[in-house]
Amino acid sequence: MFKPISIVITLVIALGTTSGQALAKFKSSVTIAAPWEVASYDPAVSGFVIQKLQIMENLIDADETGKLRPSLATKWKASDDGLTWEFSLRNDVLFHDGSNFDANAAVFSLKRAWEKPGVLKKAPITDIFSKDDKVIVSLKSPFAALPAFLAHATTVIPAPSTINAEGQSIALIGTGAFSVSKFTPPQSISLIRNEKYWGDKAKLETATYLAAGRAETRALLAESGDADIVFTLDAAGYSHLKHVETIQTFAVPIPRVVVLKVNAGHPFFKDTKARQALSLAIPRDGIARAITRFPESAADQLFPPALNQWHSPNIKPLTTDIKKANALLADIGWTKGDDGILMRNGKRFSITLRTFPDRPELPLIATALQDQWREIGIELEVSVANYSEIPAGHQDGSLDTALYARNYGLTPDPIGSVLQDFSQGGGDWGAMGWENQTVADALMTIASTTDQDLRRKKIAIVVDSLQQELPVIPVVWYQHTVSVNANLKDVVIDPLQRSYGLSKMYWAD
Repeated sequence: MFKPISIVITLVIALGTTSGQALAKFKSSVTIAAPWEVASYDPAVSGFVIQKLQIMENLIDADETGKLRPSLATKWKASDDGLTWEFSLRNDVLFHDGSNFDANAAVFSLKRAWEKPGVLKKAPITDIFSKDDKVIVSLKSPFAALPAFLAHATTVIPAPSTINAEGQSIALIGTGAFSVSKFTPPQSISLIRNEKYWGDKAKLETATYLAAGRAETRALLAESGDADIVFTLDAAGYSHLKHVETIQTFAVPIPRVVVLKVNAGHPFFKDTKARQALSLAIPRDGIARAITRFPESAADQLFPPALNQWHSPNIKPLTTDIKKANALLADIGWTKGDDGILMRNGKRFSITLRTFPDRPELPLIATALQDQWREIGIELEVSVANYSEIPAGHQDGSLDTALYARNYGLTPDPIGSVLQDFSQGGGDWGAMGWENQTVADALMTIASTTDQDLRRKKIAIVVDSLQQELPVIPVVWYQHTVSVNANLKDVVIDPLQRSYGLSKMYWAD
């Protein structure tokens, strides 16, 4: 089992053997390779990369343990009734285009984020406005998690000049430690140090981000030295690079989970027993050993030990039991036809699972599910396409099932992601066709209360309900696999994946 992350995970990369290739490298530049394309200037779409690269910043930041800290806001407070939040801002901040950061710019940006799908939609906000050069957020009900929401990647603050007359995002201009010198969507971003940055200036002069969707490509970039830091290695690449003398490899437990999203509104899945049967037919231990190569990563509940407040040692763990899965399906009227596929009311139990190749383990896991579920009479077609097919299928109702990796640490307080996924109406990356009023009420209490005992009780209700009803079904927990050039120092591997830590790292002499 993973140990809960309760301390900052900072990996200071020691001086290693210097290769001729490393000596030839420009010592004030670094190249990062990761799987995620940057397809848009809009933070609502690409904020999770924009934030990692320190191009744009939030009002609120968080350290590697999830503890909130000042960023563009120096301090914040709620009114006695909890309905008004006031954020005091830095007065020494410039956007990369030379314009001033102020309350009006922050309000403009946050209102745009509020209008779009994202975490702010789940907050009970009634208005966002400026007063006395402060940002004021009004609420219809108390919401203690608001500062954590304002640390989310979709709430970064771009310069007003990035929005054209039609309301479209047209540039990557923020206040961060690096500005963009060249953007070639969706594959690469070139960065240059912001010499007028309000905080500690970066030690590197330049950096490059490369989006490489194939894990094999990322591993080759690491081994050749064409990428100095590579994120999200597959098992084979990680194992190989462990033996390369000039590279250091790390596997850090993170709050990311491979989950199976089930359309609970589908006639086949409305009954909880059907979803429980799917779960019982998932070979988690085998998948963890053979595909992720971390045996301890088999997910016996939704939230991994890294989320120690949400991980429960007291609930009955999810297991694999084919006999019990068959019995549950029989209980709800399914019988096997001549070809072994289940039939009910003249319909075959035939469904489609959507996934994507950006994380190479996903299609492999999907194939394992395809084989295993046939044993219980379910015919599964695997569709490997763009990851955008999953939220699209949620929105238009065409989705049967989907397999993807969900990061429950997108906000420093996991309630941000959990509320987005499991409150009434569900979410693109959460529940579909499933609602539970008890869970919805508990989530709102968790988000609003400062009473830690009450919060723990409500979290227990949510965790237990999700374990029993399985609107999404956990498969394996993730470890964040990273390779780093051995000559890079002060490299920080953030378990919350909020930052690549570019501003802190430097090359050894």
